[in-house]
Amino acid sequence: MTTVEAPESHLRENPFEIAREQLRRVADIFEIDQRLVNVLQECKKAVVVSIPVTMDDGTIHAFEGYRVTHNIARGPSKGGIRYHPDVTLDEVKALSMWMTWKCALMNIPFGGAKGGVVCDPKKLSRPELERMTRRFTTEIINEIGPEKDIPAPDVGTDGTVMAWIFDTYSMNKGHSVLGVVTGKPLNVGGSLGRMEATARGCLYTIQEAVRKKEQRLPDLKVAVQGFGNVGSFLARFLAEEGATVIAVSDSQVGLHNPKGIDVAAAIAHKRETGSLAGLKGAEQITNEELLLLDCDVLAPCALEQVITGENADQVKAQIICEGANGPITPAGDEILEDKGVLILPDILANAGGVVVSYFEWVQGLQEYFWKEPEVNSKLRDIVTRAFNEAWHVYEERETSMRMAAYGVAVQRVSDATITRGLYP
Repeated sequence: MTTVEAPESHLRENPFEIAREQLRRVADIFEIDQRLVNVLQECKKAVVVSIPVTMDDGTIHAFEGYRVTHNIARGPSKGGIRYHPDVTLDEVKALSMWMTWKCALMNIPFGGAKGGVVCDPKKLSRPELERMTRRFTTEIINEIGPEKDIPAPDVGTDGTVMAWIFDTYSMNKGHSVLGVVTGKPLNVGGSLGRMEATARGCLYTIQEAVRKKEQRLPDLKVAVQGFGNVGSFLARFLAEEGATVIAVSDSQVGLHNPKGIDVAAAIAHKRETGSLAGLKGAEQITNEELLLLDCDVLAPCALEQVITGENADQVKAQIICEGANGPITPAGDEILEDKGVLILPDILANAGGVVVSYFEWVQGLQEYFWKEPEVNSKLRDIVTRAFNEAWHVYEERETSMRMAAYGVAVQRVSDATITRGLYP
């Protein structure tokens, strides 16, 4: 048997320390009791499991997996599972904490959780991926459940993976449990609108920000980094709203055309070839170069920590929408704030996914499903309300949009913690 250990991470800074430092800054600005900070800066539970899997060639690999619950003061914990070679326990802890703030900002009754497996899903066959997913589910089966902790897709996972988790959990319980995961395919209890939800949330946030700045989307140039679920849909939605999408990228290549890229053609090309490479009508650039292009709106929708103290001063965009979790480091944040860049923080901008996951959970518990316009309308209402609540604090406190959004969220979790009290 061979054990697959976590490789050296791509992360420049420890994400959990970043998340804790953000909490401490919020506590200072909003005068939150240090005793509450002592509670909120720790994760409630972190489980590390070994996942032995028989590979197609007969060998056995032991992958490492994590499931972390940060907080359940406002309800059962909720958060995605990512499959990526660079996953670390501290990354998953940070993501679980950010999920707590995201759910609180959206004012939905969940706490934050996250999971991950150290693997490269692109190098696993479909049977290997299924065996690994089912074994991982079995290892964490006592940690998850519709009233306890509800996983969802994240980087490297999708509806198919969620269906395997749903089936494995249900087979062990002896009946179908629709609410155990969200992001499922429609034919096994998924919700209409879930696949596009994160991108729609980003779109609604950008639209509100553009309106506050008294601008119009058709007059703006946009660059989108990342062409997975979030980036591809966001690029499509922005193009449909009249914005000029001048650049897109996937993990292999970036494409740039200052006059605008045909997003529909890019999506079709990616679907057919598996990559954006070779798309006609655009110049090939790197992911790093995309971040520094002359544009009005920049949407980093890939991985964490791509804008840092080293490149933030070269960023030309006036609005940055964090489609990914934690794409800007604190040092990068400071530089961009000094430049007057409006940052739409991750816990606000990309919360559409967890909002529609909440809708899917509710529909699964009721076994009554909504039409897509209803899903999108409810999503817009929640995201727009959260934006305006954060914007009010942003203007009133004269702080950053990130601190305003975190302030609203952390105060809600703090209030719930005080109301419930400590047991025993």
